[in-house]
Amino acid sequence: MGAYQIRGGSPLRGVIPIHGAKNSLLPILAATLVTKGECVLHNCPRISDADVALAILRSLGCEARREGQTLIVNTYPACETEIPAVLMQKMRAAVIFLGALLARFGAARLTHPGGCRLGNRPIDLHLLGLRLMGAQCEYEGEELLCRAAKLRGATVALPFPSVGATENLILAALGCDGEVVLCNAAREPEIADLCGFLTACGARIEGAGTSVVRIRGGCALHGTEFTVMPDRMEAATYLCAAAATRGEITLTHTEPAHLRAVTDVLADGGCEITQYARQITLRCDTLRAVSPIRTAPYPAFPTDAQAPVMAAMATAQGVSVFEETIFSDRFRHVPALVRMGAKITATRRYAVVEGVETLHGACVEATDLRGGAAMVIAALAAHGSSTVLRSEHTERGYAALVQSLRDCGGQIIDTE
Repeated sequence: MGAYQIRGGSPLRGVIPIHGAKNSLLPILAATLVTKGECVLHNCPRISDADVALAILRSLGCEARREGQTLIVNTYPACETEIPAVLMQKMRAAVIFLGALLARFGAARLTHPGGCRLGNRPIDLHLLGLRLMGAQCEYEGEELLCRAAKLRGATVALPFPSVGATENLILAALGCDGEVVLCNAAREPEIADLCGFLTACGARIEGAGTSVVRIRGGCALHGTEFTVMPDRMEAATYLCAAAATRGEITLTHTEPAHLRAVTDVLADGGCEITQYARQITLRCDTLRAVSPIRTAPYPAFPTDAQAPVMAAMATAQGVSVFEETIFSDRFRHVPALVRMGAKITATRRYAVVEGVETLHGACVEATDLRGGAAMVIAALAAHGSSTVLRSEHTERGYAALVQSLRDCGGQIIDTE
């Protein structure tokens, strides 16, 4: 079990280049399975979730290797339709391989996905759409078995704009006869990036990044070369760390438009933010409480940024209120922040943060990916030394976290 040792109290100052987006790379890796060719993917972060996705591809018979920030995947040799349970349990996004396997082979067998424990996260919306496309989906004990002699075109109206369901159904639609229309589709930038990759492979997709996406199935897809978009959640985390430590950082290789919901909140809190085409600079001298924050699907405030922003607001002047509408158990980081001196009252859906003058060091344990990032932010802002246990949670989604923070003056080391 890894841990971070952090001595807080030093403002972060410096430049951090943003890595490729985890939430874009993982569905794109699943999508390579449909191409039956070699794909060269650039700007791929070194994170443990990417390693799991590559292991899944290899378990299905594919060839996959890393060369620096580039991944080379040849899916032509793929011949298996079952994902080992041990790999499914390591990553929530493993479920995205379901749609790709159905499109490629007309069959898939997998167990329920693992990942961060954020409350009830069913895949019923995924199965709803797949069944409308003609797939037979049933559970056999702990395993989910899906079959489709031939998927068919359909119109699928999602009751909620689920990111995972939207991605899975787009991938499955590539193996359909006819057209699939997804209504109330998720609009996150990562979905547009997935569609951009598929289009480069020869897919015919209209409406990527909007609430209505049309996919023409049956197109022969080929391999391609593609660059993954920058990670907006990594960028949001570093912005929150700079605000919490009253520092000044510049993020490069990023996309400011994707971060508007977060930068608007930080600006509301008194941060000075300057944006350029691919760069953001944040400076914070005084931090004040912000208007009530309500998480919701893109382009609203993202649930993945809730914990990092809460950590920053722990020492803001005044009271900030958070409403979590996406996951039922996404305040699991609150007890750790309270242990560090934060004054937070949380229910299942709401959290009220009354800013305190200072936080203090403590030993805490990361509960999930973003919750662990929040604890790192709080530790950087606190007086004294902190230990954040279970650093493997943050390593699922943050590449070079320790080095990036150290480059900006953060006193942090990674221990085993």
